[in-house]
Amino acid sequence: MPKVIEEARILSHEAPIAGVDVLRLEAPQIARTSLPGQFVQISVPADGGFLRRPLGIAEVSRENGWIQLIYRCVGRGTEALATEKTGTCVSVLGPLGHGFNTALRHPLLVGGGMGLTPLLFFAAEHRNAAVLMGGRTKGELFWEAIYRPYARVVFLTTDDGSYGRKGFVTTLLPELLRDGDYDGVAVCGPPVMMERVAALATERGIPCEVSLERRMACGLGACLSCAVDTRSGRRKVCKDGPVFPAAEVYDVP
Repeated sequence: MPKVIEEARILSHEAPIAGVDVLRLEAPQIARTSLPGQFVQISVPADGGFLRRPLGIAEVSRENGWIQLIYRCVGRGTEALATEKTGTCVSVLGPLGHGFNTALRHPLLVGGGMGLTPLLFFAAEHRNAAVLMGGRTKGELFWEAIYRPYARVVFLTTDDGSYGRKGFVTTLLPELLRDGDYDGVAVCGPPVMMERVAALATERGIPCEVSLERRMACGLGACLSCAVDTRSGRRKVCKDGPVFPAAEVYDVP
């Protein structure tokens, strides 16, 4: 799939909760060819470092030529990016990586925290997906309002019980897998959560894909900084992933 570098104008830059930013960029070439699960490498201001930062694509409008990124400020680079204002331009390389299998009849998307970013693109493209999302508190589930226009149904869990079912996504997942007719599970979130979700899906005989997050520099498979061990040998998350069959990266039956 072709990759391009676009000088993308910032159309909007908002913070739904402290420490999380929603960035909409005018990038028609990338918007036209992006697929759910792919990501971009975006430049950051000079005081944030010289390397681009990898960010998952959350939404696109092919008609209007924009892409949307949702990211958490976790270091110097993303903190510097958060200061960029509407109307300025950033350099964006993409779309990168291998995305989800969206040729499913009835998928279940499972996400926690910022892992809900690439799954949003999946939900927007599919429109028959069920979504299970988890957060520590009700405030962290600002995602619900963003997903509602796209998802067939949304299930919610919070660690503290302040919203939805009390517990983790894996608390509710066995019930959903037992009662639903899902033909595939896609998951993104903390590694422990993804491994447990993969195991539960495998127990029910349901195919599962996971989206891995790794530190990376080039995003093109040259620097090898994002390599991981899989059942097929060493693979590059940026090029061979970030989406993998769960059985490739986790010890599931």
